[in-house]
Amino acid sequence: MPELLIKLVVAAAIASILARWSAFQKVLLQDSRTLKQRLALAIWLSAVFGASVAIRVFIPNYRAADLGLEGSFLAGLLGGYVTGLLSGMLISLPTFFKHEHLTMPILAGVGVLGGLLRDLAPDPEDIWRMSPFPDLSIYRFLRENRNHRRAAFHLSLLVGILMAEFVRQNLGSLTSFRPTELFQLEPLSHRPNPLTIVASYATTLFAVLIPVKIWNHTRTEKKLEEQKSLLADARLAALTSQINPHFLFNTLNSVSSLIRTDPVQARLMILNLSRVLRRLLRKHENFSPLRDELSFIQDYLSIEVVRFGDKLRLETEVEDETLDLLVPSMLLQPLVENSIKHGLSSKVEGGTIRIRTRKAHAKLRLSVEDDGVGIPETRLANLLEQGIGVSNVNERLKVLFGDGYRMWIDSQPGQGTRVEIEMPELEAGLAAAS
Repeated sequence: MPELLIKLVVAAAIASILARWSAFQKVLLQDSRTLKQRLALAIWLSAVFGASVAIRVFIPNYRAADLGLEGSFLAGLLGGYVTGLLSGMLISLPTFFKHEHLTMPILAGVGVLGGLLRDLAPDPEDIWRMSPFPDLSIYRFLRENRNHRRAAFHLSLLVGILMAEFVRQNLGSLTSFRPTELFQLEPLSHRPNPLTIVASYATTLFAVLIPVKIWNHTRTEKKLEEQKSLLADARLAALTSQINPHFLFNTLNSVSSLIRTDPVQARLMILNLSRVLRRLLRKHENFSPLRDELSFIQDYLSIEVVRFGDKLRLETEVEDETLDLLVPSMLLQPLVENSIKHGLSSKVEGGTIRIRTRKAHAKLRLSVEDDGVGIPETRLANLLEQGIGVSNVNERLKVLFGDGYRMWIDSQPGQGTRVEIEMPELEAGLAAAS
């Protein structure tokens, strides 16, 4: 029994060591990986888990250090069956010095099993939502109406891990194989009591899931850091695109012209400019009330309206019950700026920007629409990944809400563009808790 506890400590130690490695962290954040990344992942996992096998092989009385089976399964679960197959083969290499000939095919098969189970995941994030407690997975499967596939996937992972341990413990007992050809912490020839058998299965289960939980914590921290960086980039992008010499020159030139012809309008324009500058330069939280975001857009557009004249028009359809809901800070400004810069500025007759908000089924729906020149179909397909303002908004929403949001773009050349966002309905207390 002490060996089983040591095994869990070793699993946690290996996971913690890998989690501190920046290159490994970068791969963890990827939902889909290139062949080069999968091979790199296989080598990293093979190195650390293969070392645990080598310690058991070459150093007497360190049997609990062997995590070959668990490492092979993890490699397949994280990188796919190719990564699992290669890792299982590499991890088993030290066992040839003890003539354990069954180890390589077993570990390679376990790695492939982990990869095949990965392919069954309804969503890549479901791998990180695993619970080590079978009763909780069964409860989710029976009680959750909308997540049967996720609960079934979690159950299949638990069964897969336990089946791998079952094969390891029983394959050596077959008449055609010698027990010495495959390592097991508690050989059946010693006839352990039932409690020890249950404990060995539970140890294998937790030795796989403890690293998953440690790495998921690392992923969460990195995503939070990424969110802060994206928010800072959004503010900086807004600051750079608006507060530059060209923008200030045009704005101040308009003010100077209005001072003689319309002093009241000139004063209002200066006040709006000061509010825009104050908003951009002050510290932002991750979320702000939709009311504040719309107020900022009004100030920003009031300056642009003066500059463009009657060419630029703004229409809003805002439900009152949405005004106090929280949205990511600086969410609308990049979309409105894109409408002006890419949609309307090149049209001789100008155009209209429409902002709509409404609530539906505990979701907040936002749309920014213009009747500008539109976006070519060839560019529209990759706009969420390549458009500077749009991709920044999409990435921030992905970090904040995971798969709990939707963002899509409809555009027809010559008719205009509409960007729509659907996100969870957040109130002040809920956002603070998150």
